[in-house]
Amino acid sequence: MRADLDEFVDCYKPGNRQRRKSTWREDALEGRWRVYDYEELIKRDKVNLDLFWLKNNSLEDSDDLPDPDVIADEIADDLQTALDQFRSIAEGLRD
Repeated sequence: MRADLDEFVDCYKPGNRQRRKSTWREDALEGRWRVYDYEELIKRDKVNLDLFWLKNNSLEDSDDLPDPDVIADEIADDLQTALDQFRSIAEGLRD
């Protein structure tokens, strides 16, 4: 949905980059808009731009996870759905 991007667009300030301000600080670790200096980026291994600073709290508590057999069944179902879709595409290419 477009509404899911509203916060990003507001922080991004398209057409007015000089007004962009970071919402992340040492005292505001949940800020979703973070600025990196060139020096910080160039120090990263292979100048990797996979930048993560927000924690997903739902992944922190393994007690909330479904049982492994449930997870395995969901993965198998997802893979089967993907395989069925791919077969349909492959058949369409043969026609």
